[in-house]
Amino acid sequence: MQMRPLLHRIAAAGALCLILSGCQQSQDDSTIVLSAIGEAAGRADPVRGPMIFPDSVVMGATAQGLVRFDANGQVEPGLAERWIVIDDGTSYIFRIDDAVWPDGSPVDARQVARALNRVIAPGSRNPLAPFLRSVEEIVAMTPEVIEIRLSHPRPDLLRLLAQPEMAIFRPRTLVGTGPFRLEDATAPLRLTSAPVSDADIDGDDDGEAAPQIRLRLRGERASLALIRYREHLSDLVLGGTFVDWPTARASGVSDSDLQIDPAEGLFGLQIRNRKGFLSDPGNRQALAMALDRDAILDRVAGDWNPSETILPEQLNSAAPPAQAPWGTMGRDDRIAAAKAQVARWKAQQREAMPPLRIALPDGPGANLLWTGIGPALNGIGLPVLRVPLSAEADLTLVDAVAPFDGASWYLRTACGACDETIIAMLDAAVTATNTGVRAQYLAQADAALAQDAAYIPLARPLRWSLVRPRLGGFQRNSRAWHPLNHLRKENGS
Repeated sequence: MQMRPLLHRIAAAGALCLILSGCQQSQDDSTIVLSAIGEAAGRADPVRGPMIFPDSVVMGATAQGLVRFDANGQVEPGLAERWIVIDDGTSYIFRIDDAVWPDGSPVDARQVARALNRVIAPGSRNPLAPFLRSVEEIVAMTPEVIEIRLSHPRPDLLRLLAQPEMAIFRPRTLVGTGPFRLEDATAPLRLTSAPVSDADIDGDDDGEAAPQIRLRLRGERASLALIRYREHLSDLVLGGTFVDWPTARASGVSDSDLQIDPAEGLFGLQIRNRKGFLSDPGNRQALAMALDRDAILDRVAGDWNPSETILPEQLNSAAPPAQAPWGTMGRDDRIAAAKAQVARWKAQQREAMPPLRIALPDGPGANLLWTGIGPALNGIGLPVLRVPLSAEADLTLVDAVAPFDGASWYLRTACGACDETIIAMLDAAVTATNTGVRAQYLAQADAALAQDAAYIPLARPLRWSLVRPRLGGFQRNSRAWHPLNHLRKENGS
């Protein structure tokens, strides 16, 4: 990629930005101006479908679940001030804090139960609903106490409940009880910290009133967010991915402000149909063998580590991550085997093979990724065509951060056009009441998916942010999630 034209475009856009009314520098230390990369930010209902990243940031700021994440990606109290786990991990009992809605009315357990039951109800399009099938009942025991009953233990339940998709809010207004109140919904969104104590804002126990924090939040494309940050018109950029990583590196921002999360999740190509060339597992393995992950990823980011397994580690599976059949082969042997497999298949066909359609996002990082993937597949004799993510495709890029450390998330997310036997194994893992049996089903599904090659691992997700030094509470974490109420250190600096 030619960086000089990119830099010229950034500089020109930066000059334009300086004369726009929307580019206003904050004039006091209590105001934090931030950009969330994506479309315009607003309120969204996760029951209606996945939220775009800027809307997730708004939800995490203005609403909260029974629990939520701290700066390190660990679970901390949210609406619930405390909880206990009983009955061998099948019953979670939460005591609701003295929370109030923005209109001053108290939050009670019945409202919370209704909100959570809405997430798991039939027809819910909440992306976390498939991972809550073990929930048997959610009931308000008293106005202050709520119980979640499970069919079998779920050690990762709290991490699920901490996600912004599990925030508690009033469905009609999408208003919640988060650490910030939305004062103005016009861009940039204006949010002000709710009137709570330091104990709620920064984890301090002295009960003194915390200094008020004002946020100015925009959802915007990465190029504008980088301009705004470089010109010292914002304090924080969140939601950076591999797509815009080359732009970030070429923008002239300080390396010391660039923060890369040790994100866990999936980054690879998912098979979307099992017809034609892709009907043969040997052919799908040939695709995986053809890709030199080190060389491809190096085009995008020099220190991006490759991955050849779906699971990052054993997690709650009964076995270590399953390797593909070619896992122990050297680079040259992989290429030779892939070429031979493609040649054998082509020799059996009467008609020319149509190109494999590979769906990637738009952006410089994806362009660089394609300059590695396309020629690699051409090199073993395959015609390929890049298409947008919204188009019908034979393979599509999966780039997702794991919401919890469970093998089921990795395997189900990787499993697009999977063999029915693999889906049956994953379903059996969900309904298994014995932890050991569940772990065995997950291990079997992992091994079967590695053989089936319905997903081609490339790496773990690349997530980056830009952070001013004054936001000393910011911490890199494996969730790549940065609560806006934890941007400052406990002393408010």
